[in-house]
Amino acid sequence: MESQWDLAWRSLGPIIGGAIGGTIPLALTSFVLGLIIALAVALARLSRVPVLSGAARVYVSVIRGTPLLVQLFVIFYGLPSLGVTIEPWPSAIIAFALNVGGYAAEVIRAAILSVPQGQWEAGHTIGMSRVLTLRRIILPQAARVSVPPLSNTFISLVKDTSLASLILVTELFREAQQIATFSNEFMLLYVEAAVVYWVICLVLSSGQNVIEKRLDRYVAH
Repeated sequence: MESQWDLAWRSLGPIIGGAIGGTIPLALTSFVLGLIIALAVALARLSRVPVLSGAARVYVSVIRGTPLLVQLFVIFYGLPSLGVTIEPWPSAIIAFALNVGGYAAEVIRAAILSVPQGQWEAGHTIGMSRVLTLRRIILPQAARVSVPPLSNTFISLVKDTSLASLILVTELFREAQQIATFSNEFMLLYVEAAVVYWVICLVLSSGQNVIEKRLDRYVAH
């Protein structure tokens, strides 16, 4: 009979494989798309056009005011009732990206507002347009301010990808679930999955510190 130690060792490969082939690509893809959405929404929130700022405000309110699991289910299970069927993997990416966009938009908006007004004036003084000033002066400084909260958002997203298992996306947690179902060792496999998530988050936290140091040179003193 297979011991718990043997089972844990045998299952480690598939679980790590689920992280490399499912969890990490899902989180990275969703986060990149989410940041693009977040930047657009943040700029819309700062816009002087009422329609743009109002629509962005509603989007952020809806995303932040509803559970991620509900958003995921609406896209995967709800849209087919309207004639729109999306496969599990794209459904998860859409749901996670929209969720990241709602939370990260406020982070980016706050970071832009934290840059001293004098930086805008400096750009104008040397002949830069508002868009060019935003791209070359404001956003690099805002990036440094936004790194810690955005890094935390990404780390949370890595953990939240476990929800994708509920719509049959194969990732870290689903691999653990499948092995646990066949072996009936639920505690062992779930703890093992938790440890793998923890290690991934530790690595990401270390990367966050490296990025912060690299961005220090953009800070205005």
